[in-house]
Amino acid sequence: MFPADQVATGRLIYTVSRLTREMKAVLEGTFTDVWVEGEVSNYTFHPSGHMYFDLKDAEAVLHCAFFKNANQNIKFAIKDGLKVLCFGRVSIYDKRGQYQLYIDKVEPKGIGELQLAFEQLKERLQKEGLFDEAHKVPIPVFPAKIGIVTSPTGAAIRDILHILRRRFDDIGILIYPVKVQGEGAAGEIAAAIEGLNRMSDIDVLILTRGGGSLEDLWAFNEEAVARAIYTSKIPVISAVGHEVDYTISDFVADLRAPTPSAAAELVIARKEDFIGRVEDLLKDLRASLDNSVSIFESRMADLLDSPAFKHPFEMIERHEERLDDLIRTCRKYFSHMISIKAERFNTVIGRLEALSPLAILKRGYSITLQPPGGSVVRDAKGIKRGDMIETKLYKGRLISEVKEITKEGV
Repeated sequence: MFPADQVATGRLIYTVSRLTREMKAVLEGTFTDVWVEGEVSNYTFHPSGHMYFDLKDAEAVLHCAFFKNANQNIKFAIKDGLKVLCFGRVSIYDKRGQYQLYIDKVEPKGIGELQLAFEQLKERLQKEGLFDEAHKVPIPVFPAKIGIVTSPTGAAIRDILHILRRRFDDIGILIYPVKVQGEGAAGEIAAAIEGLNRMSDIDVLILTRGGGSLEDLWAFNEEAVARAIYTSKIPVISAVGHEVDYTISDFVADLRAPTPSAAAELVIARKEDFIGRVEDLLKDLRASLDNSVSIFESRMADLLDSPAFKHPFEMIERHEERLDDLIRTCRKYFSHMISIKAERFNTVIGRLEALSPLAILKRGYSITLQPPGGSVVRDAKGIKRGDMIETKLYKGRLISEVKEITKEGV
């Protein structure tokens, strides 16, 4: 009903809220279950778990709300630029007066949901380095005990046990039973890998199941299983599905087997092959030892025929003679050097003696010194009567008092 004044004037006037409610009713009555195709943009993941984004094409944009109760089971990641098909209902968000699509289901356009989730997880884990060859370790050549993670009732375990018993019937085998598909399977598989890693006697793990659809194999594409394989200290062989099937587990594992049967053949050789290999190695070892003994015998025979063994003292005597020659040569050399050095020494001594003041005094000369400093008197001018002077002779000295001074030439 509208107010009387509006009816009297002939004008139909809505309040904002009433117009919004009526438009909302029209939209919800007309577009209850619709599929909308578009490209994701402005994607936002709210801490509450709700997702908000726009769907756009070349001419228009539609805002979308994908609430937590509807999106919690989605397997692929929604991101900007992804082309999708969205199923839901069109309504109006009253607070903004904005019409939008409330989504119940999202599918990637052009590729299945699981396939897209597989590609996205593969790309992300590859960037993290979980597929790097440097992290992979070699499978032991002769494992004493094998751990197998699989369903205890599937065809895969029957094929593996049959081949292992045929190839090496006394090898140790531990089966860790798990679900290999359906809800909770990925958690059981990851827990089995972690549990076997806590055991000290497992040499290698086989992760396996038979073939199936992508949905059947999905547990082996879960991130929890991939990280359990990556952190495993025990080498892991992934043997999931048929030869054409690839899972995330195959990329992370240390070795991929195309089938469960191939895994059994790869994990250990036939006992007959081991025995034959050991026999071949023993033959090679014997031949090598025989050859080494022959070589040493030949070398020993050559040594016994050599002069050193036939006449051992002759070599010693020859070296003694050589040593005597060296000693005589050294003595002559040192004697000659000493003579030359002595002659040079005597010559230097003679020169020093000729220049020595003592040699002059020895010939009858003397040196006169003037106390107290003891300076040499070279001129009578510096001396006066009564001065005391010292006369140094070759042997001894004299202390005199000057009585008379005579000038040079007088």
